[in-house]
Amino acid sequence: MNRVILIGNLTRDPESGATQSGVSYCRFSIAVNRRFSRENETTDFFNVVCWRGLAENCAKILQKGRKVCVVGAIQTRQYDAQDGSKRTAYDIVADEVEFLPSGAGRTDGDNTQSSENNGYGSNSKPNNSGLTPVDEDDLPF
Repeated sequence: MNRVILIGNLTRDPESGATQSGVSYCRFSIAVNRRFSRENETTDFFNVVCWRGLAENCAKILQKGRKVCVVGAIQTRQYDAQDGSKRTAYDIVADEVEFLPSGAGRTDGDNTQSSENNGYGSNSKPNNSGLTPVDEDDLPF
């Protein structure tokens, strides 16, 4: 089974286009943090390609720095470098791309809200999850 799930940030704006037969594609790369311990972290970089409708959506929405979850398969390809050496590249062919919130404005501190301002009244527990309360009357379903 060849299946990969990665969450990372785009390292550059996506490149999009179409093949000679008119099939749209979108290419981008993501940086994914790999943690060995709390103090020791490294970053891996992955090239991602998506096709057809998914490619069109990614080209419209994605931009450098955006956080995404990519689900797909690893594909290898070989090519000749300019110096004549043989190279192997590993690409992620995306089946799904989920656009995630960037986490801007988040802090590592305590995100606890008091019961006076959490939207539930004084008898409810503080919201420790970092989620914003929603009134059920505001839901579209």
